[in-house]
Amino acid sequence: MPDIADLALNNLLCHVDQDGIATVTLNRPAKRNALNAETIEELVALFSALPSSGVRAVVLRAEGPHFCAGLDLVEHGQSERSPAEFMRLCLRWHEAFTKIEYGGVPVIAALKGAVVGGGLELASSVHIRVMDETTYFGLPEGQRGLFTGGGATIRVPALIGRARMVDMMLTGRLYSGDEAVSVGLAQYRVPDSEAKAYELARACAQNTPLSNFAICSAISHMQNMSGLDAAYAEAMVAGIVNTQDAAKGRLDAFAKGTGVKIKPA
Repeated sequence: MPDIADLALNNLLCHVDQDGIATVTLNRPAKRNALNAETIEELVALFSALPSSGVRAVVLRAEGPHFCAGLDLVEHGQSERSPAEFMRLCLRWHEAFTKIEYGGVPVIAALKGAVVGGGLELASSVHIRVMDETTYFGLPEGQRGLFTGGGATIRVPALIGRARMVDMMLTGRLYSGDEAVSVGLAQYRVPDSEAKAYELARACAQNTPLSNFAICSAISHMQNMSGLDAAYAEAMVAGIVNTQDAAKGRLDAFAKGTGVKIKPA
């Protein structure tokens, strides 16, 4: 597995601070951070390397006023791909977003401006979404003669329901503000999405890595299983995580009454 520092990144930036918080930046602001084929390959490479790098949490952010405007339509229009070629490209999108969702490291997205089309597919693959007052969500593929190809049909209905997704695609409906949070497109709406994302990342980083790995991978896996299989898998994961050496000090502190109290702020 290549070291993060050895990756050739032209469209992404990556920095890891002394606390193990990685900042991954979409860095095509002139294109509203639209995702071209090269960016997708960089996402695959980077999120393949991050879980084994010792990173404890990731903040996914973007340069410029927009998070991500989706598929780079200029590149797509000029490429004149065959159906087979575009299918293979879609599978690379799936690979990238699966690395994010199932990698076992908490990924918090700091959203702003456009989160549309493939940008929403990207955002829906992270574990926590934080939006600011400028953020809006859309799936405009229907109006452009297109169809989603990067996992929207899998992840977006899990967030907002099938009927809402169909409405978004058929009519071009956009969600923003409190309505976006209420339907499940974001968990937080704040004035400064990046500041909140870093706050959440640092909170996640205080958990044991094995607990975070289970939360950020096993839950998604279990949603793909039958109820009986999910119950068995949950018991197996709990057997491993709940007996980890890293938790013994925390359990001892709880027994002594010196552990962190779980209560409203």
